[in-house]
Amino acid sequence: MIALDDEIDTTEGPAARRRRRRAEQLDTRKINWWATALIAVCSLTVLIPLYLAVVVSLKTPDDLASGTGFELPTTWDWANFGEAWERTNFPQAIANTAFITVGAVVLTLLSNSVVSYAIARNIHRPFFKGVFFYLLAALFIPFPIIMLPLVKQTSLLGLDNQTGLIILYTVFGLSLNVFIYTAYIRSIPIELEEAARVDGASTWRVFWSVIFPLLAPMNATVGILTCVWAWNDFILPLVVLSDPAARTLPLAQYIFQGQFNTDYTVAFASYLMAMAPLLLIYVFAQRWVISGVMRGSIK
Repeated sequence: MIALDDEIDTTEGPAARRRRRRAEQLDTRKINWWATALIAVCSLTVLIPLYLAVVVSLKTPDDLASGTGFELPTTWDWANFGEAWERTNFPQAIANTAFITVGAVVLTLLSNSVVSYAIARNIHRPFFKGVFFYLLAALFIPFPIIMLPLVKQTSLLGLDNQTGLIILYTVFGLSLNVFIYTAYIRSIPIELEEAARVDGASTWRVFWSVIFPLLAPMNATVGILTCVWAWNDFILPLVVLSDPAARTLPLAQYIFQGQFNTDYTVAFASYLMAMAPLLLIYVFAQRWVISGVMRGSIK
């Protein structure tokens, strides 16, 4: 056996032997169990709020008041979900939220990617460079400073509705999205566009046929950020929407908080129902998101 190994070693070249030794060293690396345990504990901490939400939503008010909230319920009160469904008018609220979220994601991906492409390919020009830094500067403006003027302008323009919210989410997300898109577009070889132009493609055709398909990793990132923001946002719908029938889920859940008390059991049941759609979207869409990120990492 030893002679056979020696024979194999003598037939291999120096580069092949170095690669084999490097592979053996990588296979025998020790695992840092302390760091692995720390990462695992930090990852599990996200389950504590979820556990608390599930446990509280299944308790009666008296059961909740008699303990710290982390104990398992003595009586499983499933009626909290039915009461939350009725008090929030859940079907209407979730339909409003879904319409605003889908509209904001679609409009954001279509418009912000076009703006970013124009800036990325003309960043050497003073005007486009100024626009880029102007949009980045908007990231440092706190929303409360522009909140009251925003309410007045949306009312004057007739945008105090769901369509206005979709436009606002698209505009307010432009600064961060341009920053994300621009860096990625500049990493795409310009030769791909030049080859398309040689074949007679216009600027719009180059973008939609060549560039936009390559933006799949960034589209996944921007889409997720916009979706989570629009679905969970409370401030913008509160100050913009004037029609009570157009209220979103976060606004509908605000009815559980009174001046002197809060109905925690029904409120947590409503929070779980509002959380469920996003969890389902993640479960079914995670493979596309991960594959998009992997394609972006090896581009």
